[in-house]
Amino acid sequence: MKAVVLLSGGLDSATVLAIAKSEGFECYALSFDYGQRHAIELNAARRLAAALGAAEHRVARIDLRIFGGSALTADIDVPKHSNSAPTGQEIPITYVPARNTIFLSFALAWAEVLGASDVFIGVNALDYSGYPDCRPEYIQAFQHMAALATRAGVQGSPLRIRTPLIQLTKAQIIQRGAALGVDFALTTSCYDPSPDALACGTCDSCLLRRKGFLEAGLPDPTRYRRIPV
Repeated sequence: MKAVVLLSGGLDSATVLAIAKSEGFECYALSFDYGQRHAIELNAARRLAAALGAAEHRVARIDLRIFGGSALTADIDVPKHSNSAPTGQEIPITYVPARNTIFLSFALAWAEVLGASDVFIGVNALDYSGYPDCRPEYIQAFQHMAALATRAGVQGSPLRIRTPLIQLTKAQIIQRGAALGVDFALTTSCYDPSPDALACGTCDSCLLRRKGFLEAGLPDPTRYRRIPV
C-alpha cells in the first residue's frame, strides 16, 4: 500500500509519518516551499524523511507570499508571549489562509499519480493554535470533495484523508512518536527561529511544544534562545 504523507518538519508530521510506516504503508513524503519565513523546517523535513524511511520525498514550490496575510508569509511580526500557551480561542496571525486546502490538493494529485490509497496529515483539534483548517469538520468536507473531484473517487475507490492525531493532546502525540522511535531532535516547531536554527521559545508553537514535552514527561531536545516557562 502506498500513502502520501504531508511532512512539514515538525513533531506532529514526523509522528504521522512514523504512524503510517508502522501501519505498513510505503510512504511518499510531501513538503512545501511556500514562501515561509525560513527554510529550517524544510531541512528538518529532509532529515526526517531519510530517518523514517520514506520511499520518496518531494518538495513542491509555491509562493504564498503573493497573497501574504500571515506572519509566516508577509512582513508581519510573529506574536510572542512571556509565559503562557495560546488558548486557541482566536485565529492567530500565524494562520496561513487556505494552507491545508492547498497542501491537501497537491497531495491528492500526487496520490492519484502514485495509485496511493491514503493521504496522511498531522492536523490536531485539541492542542492547536486555533486554525480553522485543523478541525474534524474541515477534514470531513475535504474528504467529501476529494471523492467528487478525483478519478479514484468517481471510479468508486476514493482516497482516504487520514488524521491519526486529530483527537490527541500534544503530550499524547509526543508519547506516540517516541514509542515509534521518532527522534524529535530532528524536528522543528518555531515560527521565528534564529539563522542558526535556535527556537525563539516565545511564539505560540514553541510554547505548545514545550508544554507537550513537560506533560509527556519526556526530555525536550529543542535548542531554545529562551527556555519557555
